[in-house]
Amino acid sequence: MYKHTQQSPLHVLLYLPAIFLFFVAWQLRNDLPPSLVISVVAICLLVLSLTFQRLTVKDDDEFLDIHYGPLNWFGTRIRYADITDVNCGKSSWIDGWGIHFIPFRGWTINLWGFECVEITRGNKMIRIGTDDSENLAEFLRERCGLEPSAETANESKLPV
Repeated sequence: MYKHTQQSPLHVLLYLPAIFLFFVAWQLRNDLPPSLVISVVAICLLVLSLTFQRLTVKDDDEFLDIHYGPLNWFGTRIRYADITDVNCGKSSWIDGWGIHFIPFRGWTINLWGFECVEITRGNKMIRIGTDDSENLAEFLRERCGLEPSAETANESKLPV
């Protein structure tokens, strides 16, 4: 059984413009259309901040469940049977943070930092950002019946 939640301070950056926009909307309260539009944008920023506060990766029977929270609107599930390889890795600045697809690099689901687990499904790659990459990779290899990576195998053979 595996469950890990990574926290991020990025959501605070969405609070600041939302508060500023609410202030602007209040100042424009006598001019209704602009005030409403600005208020809607501020509410959207607040909802996004509640969506991207943390990233939880957990074992869910036959799937690896990955979702953002506390509002669980974004995420995915990966069937263990579809996983063909698992490695610890580092995402680059081009992978960024959030949920996105980059041609020739695959999907990235990341919240904070550059540490990740690279999951291969056939010829498709998905990077799961986590601050617990070694434990997640070990869990996935064990759960999927995969051999340890060359790096992990070499580390276990080193004399103590």
